[in-house]
Amino acid sequence: MASTIYLHWTATHDGWIRPGHYHSIVTGDGQVHRLHAYDVDLPAHTWRRNTDSVALAVACMGGMPDPWTQAPSPLQLSSLCQEAASLARHFGWGAEAITLQRVMTHAEAAANRDGRTLHDNYGPVSWGGTGERWDLLQLHRDGPLDGGDQLRDQIRRHLTMVSGPEPKDRLQFRGFTEIKVRGRRLKVQLDEHGRSWAPATHLLDRYLIPYRWDEASQRILVQTVDVVPTFREDAVQRSLGWPVFEVSIQSAAAPVLLVGILRQDMDLKAWCRVLEFAEEFGISVQFDPFVLGERRGG
Repeated sequence: MASTIYLHWTATHDGWIRPGHYHSIVTGDGQVHRLHAYDVDLPAHTWRRNTDSVALAVACMGGMPDPWTQAPSPLQLSSLCQEAASLARHFGWGAEAITLQRVMTHAEAAANRDGRTLHDNYGPVSWGGTGERWDLLQLHRDGPLDGGDQLRDQIRRHLTMVSGPEPKDRLQFRGFTEIKVRGRRLKVQLDEHGRSWAPATHLLDRYLIPYRWDEASQRILVQTVDVVPTFREDAVQRSLGWPVFEVSIQSAAAPVLLVGILRQDMDLKAWCRVLEFAEEFGISVQFDPFVLGERRGG
């Protein structure tokens, strides 16, 4: 379990998504793109604080020469706080645990506002620093210098609310049908929008992809070296109303391939969208009828 969540902005345009820098990035449409599993350490998001920590970032502040021409939107900040609250809930933190010591902006960390690590102050000039990092010091142009306090307040509010939408607002599932996967029939279920879902393990088994379920982090770890994550814009989000799980490559950085939902009402609980699985694992697809063929190049 991480000891600290660090909140950043990327100093880019609002569609910027790159792995290796942050665990998750919130783009301008409010989508949370999970790029790395939350239980792995990334090397360079917050100086001298990269171990035992999670980095969440908002894609914004890339305006030149004025960064505020691409300011963080209220939608992005709301998604950032919801993701931080969900992560805190996973760690077993209540609202009272959302303190400066547990959740910090990069501005606060750079200025060593928690007193944890004695290092040169590379934070905001207004806090006696060199001004190299001032992420989320302010949440809008000419705003007060209390961005961290405002974000922590939002996260606490999310933690004191009922987790997720009411069950009636959840993505609903309809009847079952069958599709062909590698020439054999596979039972899938359709959601209210007509999209096909299947147990992720059934799909992995059909393509002989080795994996293991990590109960502690709610992840399926796959053992493959020929998959490059696409970080799709339409990735499954918590807003569907179901708890989510990740499918990650089993490696030091644990890049996230796709996100699915956990269904306690089914014998096999980890379900993913069939088309998204095919796209991430390089599987040929035909439509009308919906058929999954072989993996491209294998």
